[in-house]
Amino acid sequence: MGSELDSVMETSLYVTDLERAAAFYSEKLGLRMVGEFDKERGVAFRVGPSILLLFRADVTRKAGGEVPSHGCSGQGHVAFRVPAEQIAMWRERLRERGVEIEREVTFGDGNPPSLYFRDPNGNSLEIAVASIWPD
Repeated sequence: MGSELDSVMETSLYVTDLERAAAFYSEKLGLRMVGEFDKERGVAFRVGPSILLLFRADVTRKAGGEVPSHGCSGQGHVAFRVPAEQIAMWRERLRERGVEIEREVTFGDGNPPSLYFRDPNGNSLEIAVASIWPD
């Protein structure tokens, strides 16, 4: 049995307005919601084989429940991986849906630029290709 971790199964971003954030991720990015937690606590979206959790930090930081309390304040970051040939399509899709691209940054030779933008809570989101990281 190996001791290496396989992948990131889920990651969390923290938001103040859960309804507005959920609408952004479903309508602007086309993600499919797969779960809700305690009505006002959080939601889960499927992203390929992974899960993106959006939690209201003020609610999920409270002690109690099955899962240890957690949460943070301030802006987080998540990068979504796409094939290189889809970067241009995502650039256009974001613009068509009124999402401002904050910056485009190219990492390494031959890679298309990563697209950086913000969700309604100020979290930094990135559309990127896997080849920006070494094997």
